[in-house]
Amino acid sequence: MALADRWLLPDGMKELLPPVAREVELVRRRVLDLFHGWGYELVMPPVAEHLESLLTGVGGDLGLRTFKVTDETSGHMLGIRADITPQVARIDAHRLRSDGVSRLCYCGSVLHTRAVNMLASRNPMQIGAEMFGHEGVDSDAEVIALMLDTLVQVGVKGAINLDLGHVGVFTELVAEAGLSEAEITSYIDILERKALPELAQFVDQLDQSDSIKNKLAALGTLNGSEQALERARELFADNAAILAAVDHVAAIADRVKTAHPSIGIYIDLGELRGYSYHTGVVFAAYSPKFGQALAKGGRYDQIGADFGRARPATGFSADLKTLVTLALDEVPEPGLAILAPKMEDSSLVLAVAALRAQGERVVYELDNAAVPTHCDRRLVKENSEWTVTTL
Repeated sequence: MALADRWLLPDGMKELLPPVAREVELVRRRVLDLFHGWGYELVMPPVAEHLESLLTGVGGDLGLRTFKVTDETSGHMLGIRADITPQVARIDAHRLRSDGVSRLCYCGSVLHTRAVNMLASRNPMQIGAEMFGHEGVDSDAEVIALMLDTLVQVGVKGAINLDLGHVGVFTELVAEAGLSEAEITSYIDILERKALPELAQFVDQLDQSDSIKNKLAALGTLNGSEQALERARELFADNAAILAAVDHVAAIADRVKTAHPSIGIYIDLGELRGYSYHTGVVFAAYSPKFGQALAKGGRYDQIGADFGRARPATGFSADLKTLVTLALDEVPEPGLAILAPKMEDSSLVLAVAALRAQGERVVYELDNAAVPTHCDRRLVKENSEWTVTTL
């Protein structure tokens, strides 16, 4: 690398400068306080772990995004975390070992070998909340409501839409159809691309009954308003497991409308995001201002079993830096400060400490240094008292 290029960051890596960095930190504190108010306990997993632990139960996609390094102490292969969720699942399974419901939250940097999408950085600040030990509408609806409250707390402006789906519809349908692994792989690829003409061709060449073909083809169209749920009930009237999944989505939609009546709800029963590890409801929040999900999550009950302790689990996560950037109408002004004389007077030190305790920023003068541009006031001594005056 040329000397002139050493200051450049690697592609996709982003850093925060003043005053945006402080804004992100202030929002981080507010969001963690929000989680605390909902009963979620903060955990701080390490940035690197044994690779097997980081990748347990989360599918191959995360493995491709994880940096691998050799531990110089043990010689074992380590991974730099690309997702904090598996770490939180490990903590619940092996460190806390609670028999009841565990509500855990986190905020920390993660690192990706490649960006998740064109708009994403490779070093996001992941914030999220997970609930372990409960299975049902109550827990799924709670984490979705908390996710939406998080977006409000951050200050994301404009309309927010919630996408709701349930991978159980897909898994039960392919089980009923008895599709081969190769057929399932092709079916997933087509559904993810919403390629309806290609879906019709794929279904037509299958050796299945007309009834099964109709169901397989219809899954790609079961999206939009809540009328999609009614169409699903008619189509899958003979499959109790799929009907239960549809009812689950409907119940969550009702809860969301109660807690957040202004949120738009989009149903997509063919949504397979995270299919490799999600086991139930999947959801994501979107804004017209941003081309990718603001926050997303779902149920992943099987991950506990991979850690040797099966526990129901549901949760969500988001990139806090992206959320704050979207919430800012403009770059905030640096905080103004008070300029104090050099630290040569004990009464001055006490006066500065008192001002800082009140939330003021106080900067000491330095020899041969210009007055900082963000100082708009000066601390001066008048009649043995320290007084703040206009600079």
